[in-house]
Amino acid sequence: MTTVPSSDRSPGRRLRDAWASSPLALPGVFNPLIAKLAERVGFRAVYLSGGALSAGNGVPDIGLLTLTEFVQAAHLTAQATTLPLLCDADTGFGESLNVERTVQLFEQAGVAGIHLEDQLLPKRCGHLSGKSLVEPAVMAAKIRAAVAARRDPDFVIIARTDSRGVHGFDDAVSRARLYLDAGADAIFPEALETVDEFARFTKEVPAPLLANMTEFGRSPALDVTTLGGLGYRLILFPLTAFRVAMKAAEETLVDLFRTGHQRAAISKMLTRAELYDLLGYTGYEERDRSYFGGVDG
Repeated sequence: MTTVPSSDRSPGRRLRDAWASSPLALPGVFNPLIAKLAERVGFRAVYLSGGALSAGNGVPDIGLLTLTEFVQAAHLTAQATTLPLLCDADTGFGESLNVERTVQLFEQAGVAGIHLEDQLLPKRCGHLSGKSLVEPAVMAAKIRAAVAARRDPDFVIIARTDSRGVHGFDDAVSRARLYLDAGADAIFPEALETVDEFARFTKEVPAPLLANMTEFGRSPALDVTTLGGLGYRLILFPLTAFRVAMKAAEETLVDLFRTGHQRAAISKMLTRAELYDLLGYTGYEERDRSYFGGVDG
């Protein structure tokens, strides 16, 4: 069988191939440089979290950022890495016809796929109370619109249901089955509460499943190997790097304010050389010189 080179496969196809080969850890990347770092570390795919994107822009994750802002961030991130990028698309930024445009813009941005959730606006973090959901038929219509709108049949459409924390486990299973029937490629059951629930869901919903290992939430902190053994194909760590980076920034700023210098923080920094290496700075300089044909100014 002929192997198609990675460069000739679409982002969606590469994401599907990655989760088919083994359980796939997707770290949340909150800016393009973090995506480059994740690729260098060895991850096989990355994730743009709406929670991290919102928080990084100084607002809570309650649906305040627009489709344009999400797509712009997705485009810049997708450009920065060769890894397939999965994106949070919240509730689709409107009803079914809006979802068509949402899919088109994310696909044009070069991402591998998106997930859509069945909350009503104003949405909430999936691990908080106070959520309200659309009727299952409304969400199914959005999924059908998303599937119809994509140009690449491998562009990934994942349906997230928040029903576990609102209507219970059985309703989450029922919704997941309906969303699969509507054409979803995978299911994201948000905020399952025990290892047993994670295991039961794989038995009740035999489809590619996504697990969200966000910190400080309702779900137990399970590792990739354990979740893979239960049957999950995609495992998100949406805010892990963001939270660590923000804590480090807080400690550094407090120390700088108190001492008036940054000497204690220098050993914790990327050096100039390390940063430039990650950016590929030398390659930019070499290309710039080449455009002058080797002629000195």
